[in-house]
Amino acid sequence: MKIGEYSTFSYDKLVTATGSTPKIPNLDGIHLTGVFNLTQLDEANAIRNYIQNGMRKALVVGAGLIGLETAEAFANQGLDVTVVEALNWVLPEMLDFEAASYLAEHLREKGVTLLCGQSVGGFLGDADGKVCKALVGGKELDTDIVLLSIGNTPNSSLARDTGIEIGALGGIKVNSRMETSAADIYAGGDCVENVNIITGKGVLAPLGSTANKHGRVIGTNITGGSDTFPGVLQTACVKVFDYNVGRTGLTERRAINEGYDVITSLVPAPDHANYYPGSEEIMVKLVAEKASGRLLGAQIVGPGEAVKRADVMATALSFGATIDDLAGLDLSYAPPYNSAFDPLHYAANVIRNKRDGLAVAITPAELQDKLERDEDFILLDVRAPEEWHKNHIEARQTVQIPLPELRQKLDTLPKDAEIVILCRTSVRAYLAHRILKGAGFSDTKFLDASINGWPYPLYGTRSRKHIANQSDV
Repeated sequence: MKIGEYSTFSYDKLVTATGSTPKIPNLDGIHLTGVFNLTQLDEANAIRNYIQNGMRKALVVGAGLIGLETAEAFANQGLDVTVVEALNWVLPEMLDFEAASYLAEHLREKGVTLLCGQSVGGFLGDADGKVCKALVGGKELDTDIVLLSIGNTPNSSLARDTGIEIGALGGIKVNSRMETSAADIYAGGDCVENVNIITGKGVLAPLGSTANKHGRVIGTNITGGSDTFPGVLQTACVKVFDYNVGRTGLTERRAINEGYDVITSLVPAPDHANYYPGSEEIMVKLVAEKASGRLLGAQIVGPGEAVKRADVMATALSFGATIDDLAGLDLSYAPPYNSAFDPLHYAANVIRNKRDGLAVAITPAELQDKLERDEDFILLDVRAPEEWHKNHIEARQTVQIPLPELRQKLDTLPKDAEIVILCRTSVRAYLAHRILKGAGFSDTKFLDASINGWPYPLYGTRSRKHIANQSDV
């Protein structure tokens, strides 16, 4: 059948799986040669062929999954890469600020320039109609190629035009059997709206994993069976250079926006026993409902095994697990694969300690606000002197006392002062917090994730040493 020709077919059951379309911003120069999207294999081949012609600079618009994967691919081809993200951190729909900052540091170490909180205003071309500049933040940035990666829009216009109900986010509305509002018509894949298992609200989940589950349910139902799709947790993972990223459930920001009163932990830990060769660090962030302890979400980032933990958390969230359930989960242990306490156990126990009044913590963002306001408090660094000289938070409030010396120097600290304690990963900071509380200090707290999770400038070396063969005790 040729384009423009139509035929009529009868059906007993009809399935629509029209997918999604990349969002194209309405900008000057958007159709210049060298401005690409990346959703199809032929587009990937076109990009690869284009950069073989002496390209030196690449601009990626959007720091989502495809944007960061493409940034890595460009860098591996020897291009100078800049990523522009309108929101204030990378993977903004997937990660909270602290976890994203941990990843952003790695991107910078790999030579990628990040321009977060900025928007692209348009593109300029050369005499041959090829893109050569991008307008970003009122400045002109040289570039030889542009990759647009700012999300997708469900292809739901056909369904809308035939009177099928469309959800608030623009996807086709379906029930748990993947049936649309029209009798005997089903829909699946990127064109539909899913239900978030935690909130019960509609979400878009344009992932191949979700689409395949849709297909199984639809295939069963249209052939006389009965199956349902439970919804999604928006679980996702991505490799960015040497870092692994996994996320499931709600971010802290999303949970707060949904009205949850949350409690969180931010924990750096080795992905397996640190005395066994090859151990690498991961940063774990857990989000839970404060009153009930119900788990709401998790983010895991780092060079170590992150995706395994994200899948464990997706399983736990699917069954409504609590922080206490997670802390007691019987996960496998052998030094090549794990520590006696999995990083998820550590993260769960940090929240339990906070909930039970055994620990009081402050987030990096809260501490940064205090420093910017130049408040009067003591920032107590309990690392060894050589660690402190390598990198530390430069502030007038800083006092450095190694943990082994703390009990002997308690009289040098005012008992009525607010004291924020930090170390490298917060283990020593927590021990110091307990020592001070036991000695009668009235207002002490430790910094979540301490130096390894600090997303702001440090005095000294910025790059962190992975904790493969180190202890924080």
